[in-house]
Amino acid sequence: MTLYARDLLDGIQAELAPHDDDNRMVPLIAVGKAPRAVFAAIAAEEQRITGSDWRSFHAMAARADEPHIRAFLDGLPPGERQALAMLDALVAAAGPDQGMSLPRAGCQAYPAYVAWLALNAEPAAAAAGIYANVAAFGRYCGAVADGMRTHYEFDDPACAFFEFFAADIPEVEQRALAAIQAGLDTGRLNPNDAHLYARLFQDYELMFWNTLADEFSG
Repeated sequence: MTLYARDLLDGIQAELAPHDDDNRMVPLIAVGKAPRAVFAAIAAEEQRITGSDWRSFHAMAARADEPHIRAFLDGLPPGERQALAMLDALVAAAGPDQGMSLPRAGCQAYPAYVAWLALNAEPAAAAAGIYANVAAFGRYCGAVADGMRTHYEFDDPACAFFEFFAADIPEVEQRALAAIQAGLDTGRLNPNDAHLYARLFQDYELMFWNTLADEFSG
């Protein structure tokens, strides 16, 4: 029986959905209850993450020899480079990060995991794990951008990083589905690995936000 990319993704996302609301930081930003200092922390941590992910995605793509899988992964580093440039405006608007522990291990566990995948994971399964979390991350970013404007008076350039990741781009989904289907059709993608990688992506993403919640919601 053929397993289709859309069915695999839907199954993974259904498994992840009950924990999407375990993010304790974004709801505080959305209603203006987080201190403004959290944005300096986010900017500083994201600068490290985005630069690391740019290199990791390049390494992941270099290991992919199936054209559809490589096409999806090759599309990730340019987005990271764009996002990194957008962070400059947020850094300027939010000011320096005054946290006591810089960088925060709970925030940097995420890019460390992406780097592990780049070296160890089958690229097709990694692609599935990455894309399965895109929708939730986009929702987080959209809520942050709205909260920044409504409650903290940040301007468009300062919000650009979050709006970039909140945007729904159908072409990215098409490339992701083609990559996942190619992995399934060639037997390169183990569905159990895809579920595992997606769950860990979610866990590390939540660790990023909740590390900040522990520091800034007290």
